[in-house]
Amino acid sequence: MGHNIGWEYYRSFLAVLTEGSLSGAARKLGLTQPTVGRHVRALEAAFAQALFTRTPTGLVPTDAATALQGYAQAMHSTAAALEREAFSQGQGIQGTVRVSASEVIGIEVLPPVLARLRREHPLLRVELVATNRVQDLLQREADLAIRMSPPRQEALVARRIGAVELGLFAHADYVAEHGMPATVAGLAAHALIGFDEETPFLRAASARFPAWRREAFALRSDSDLAQLAMLRAGCGIGICQAALAARNPHLLRVLPDAFSFSLDTWVTMHGDLRGSRRCRVVFDALVACMQAHAGNGHARAARAPANKKRRR
Repeated sequence: MGHNIGWEYYRSFLAVLTEGSLSGAARKLGLTQPTVGRHVRALEAAFAQALFTRTPTGLVPTDAATALQGYAQAMHSTAAALEREAFSQGQGIQGTVRVSASEVIGIEVLPPVLARLRREHPLLRVELVATNRVQDLLQREADLAIRMSPPRQEALVARRIGAVELGLFAHADYVAEHGMPATVAGLAAHALIGFDEETPFLRAASARFPAWRREAFALRSDSDLAQLAMLRAGCGIGICQAALAARNPHLLRVLPDAFSFSLDTWVTMHGDLRGSRRCRVVFDALVACMQAHAGNGHARAARAPANKKRRR
């Protein structure tokens, strides 16, 4: 094939990588198993090396296949972005916009604004990627992203929203049974909710608040949503965005003067999309949504000291 290797071969290769078998890749792509196998063999012949080792449990990628995976994923993301742009052409706001946000923001904050966008622009489609993994906008894994850190790539268009405040909270039922800690040292006598694996956020929080460390957590989960669910269920004391806690009158602020953390928030998109009408509409809607979200958190923080009366 020389240098004329078609995208469909790489697409089959990537599907086999992710599915672990020819049959799984065929089902994912809507192709026949012999077709996928032919694509993989053609790539192996072109590269003059094996890409997979056949085992009783499936196909295991070789070192060569692992080295090529990132490039194939970048091609897949670029092809998907091309399709989104092509299908958006025409009258009015239409087409698909792929948005990346953290689990908590994607599930707890964005749905209302997405519903409003759909009402105003019925031909608009939004793909919401709710993940704590940072999607690469330069590789077009997403068109827009909400990030809790400033973007460092010059090719991105970014709008700083401000700080989203985090604090310690507990359900009123938990406080009624176990009391409210009066000091940071008093947290040691309580059930704390936190992460299992060490994360950049946990390292930063532990540096500022040494009591907030993995060994102190009675309940652990690497899912922000699971932690939030445990907090709402009255399992213990955990970190929550102040704006989310403001929605639930039963969530009480714990040690507001001693424990406060903020995340700088940005809405970003690839610079090539600044002229895209559909992306601009979604970008502006996300900015307004996140500004309101951050503002709600600051309003809750202003009322928080009143909760200090509920102490052990």
